[in-house]
Amino acid sequence: MFNYDWFHGGGLQRQIDEAKARCARRKFPDAGKSGNGSSEYLEYCQELETRIILYLKDGLSYEMREMASMEMSSALAFECVPVDENYQVGAYVIVVPFEDIARVEVFAVHPDEKPEENLRIPGFRAAAEPTRD
Repeated sequence: MFNYDWFHGGGLQRQIDEAKARCARRKFPDAGKSGNGSSEYLEYCQELETRIILYLKDGLSYEMREMASMEMSSALAFECVPVDENYQVGAYVIVVPFEDIARVEVFAVHPDEKPEENLRIPGFRAAAEPTRD
């Protein structure tokens, strides 16, 4: 499903736009699907931030900071957000063949509403975690 055209031809941007629209509709349910007529809705949409998580078929996951231009059409090159604090001082660029990408998630959130800590987005869990008594 994922290929050069999906990432560079609008597929990723459509997913980002959809996540932002859904986030804004959650905050402004009366604005309707289009948000027409609500300047608060439109301003809120423009302020939204997104996080893009790539899940690979081998079980690894990466948060994309931005796509890198390496002039190749068989793989996705991107700078990722390093989880390990030791690597946050530099740039971490990854090249992944498109066929290795299993899932792409986009999380949209307003800067005033995101958690204080920059939590790692774990994706879906296979089973619920046990609760502590």
